[in-house]
Amino acid sequence: MTFPLLLAGLAVLTVCLFMASVVFGRAGILLPDMGLLTTMPATPEAVILRELRLPRAILATAIGAALGMAGAALQGLLRNPLAEPGLIGVSGTAALGAVATFYSGLSAVFPLALPLGGMAGAGLAVVFLYLLAGRDSPILTLILAGVAINAMSGALTTLALNLSPNPYAAFEVFFWLLGALTDRSMDHVALALPFIALGMGLLATTGRGLNALTLGEDVARSLGIAIGGLQARVIVGTALAVGAAVAVSGVIGFIGLVVPHLLRPTVGHAPGRLLPAAALGGAALTLAADIAVRFATDGTELQLGVLTALIGAPFFLTLVLRTRREGQ
Repeated sequence: MTFPLLLAGLAVLTVCLFMASVVFGRAGILLPDMGLLTTMPATPEAVILRELRLPRAILATAIGAALGMAGAALQGLLRNPLAEPGLIGVSGTAALGAVATFYSGLSAVFPLALPLGGMAGAGLAVVFLYLLAGRDSPILTLILAGVAINAMSGALTTLALNLSPNPYAAFEVFFWLLGALTDRSMDHVALALPFIALGMGLLATTGRGLNALTLGEDVARSLGIAIGGLQARVIVGTALAVGAAVAVSGVIGFIGLVVPHLLRPTVGHAPGRLLPAAALGGAALTLAADIAVRFATDGTELQLGVLTALIGAPFFLTLVLRTRREGQ
């Protein structure tokens, strides 16, 4: 399959799943029309479509694309097939920032404090990463710094849950950390989309550098690639895109790990080509998973992050076993 044909196929799949996400739900099958956008009717069906399903579908598309592209970029930069956005601590620190707004009570006073706290946490993760690893640091140092930040943010999140004076608030935080797109509104879309677009735009500029890096750091430098600048674009782009995604949805794991692996052979193992393919693949997988969670149970809706973990954990285990066999 040629590269343009692959992108076209993924784009068509994403559009079909987007439409399915808007049409199908627990309230039944609702068919949208242009009147919903022009005349703003106040019927229950119109409100469900406009206020619940449409923002949910937009967020699933944007968040999946951000996670897929960030995972592809990080795997190319770190030359590690097991890398994903959580490895450099962005997801965990964004979650910690959001939990801090829960714990301080800000989220009860100002609803958008939760996503803003998540994005502030992602920004702090980048600052700490550079303070620990320094500029132009070796890849191994960058990985170790990311693992340390991830461990620390996880420990502080657990501490906040442990010391929460209100068990209901702790339960709410715990549920939010599982990751979901339920009851998100256009306010969440307006808040997250600009940062996700900015981050993905930055990541899209790294294709040539990532292709050169497959030949080694010394060869990449000889080809005129500034490794420090490439690292900065990947890390800041990941922080913007993934931080904004975590801020409005909670932690949705494994999309950034699974999608690049599935699509890498179809793009000839070229990191530059993998970036747009992983973005479309991530959007399609997240939309499909979000549709599935609506009908997985009859009672409480399954959290999206739980389903992606159930898909991703066996995939991750398979990767580890295959890597072990190839190393023997």
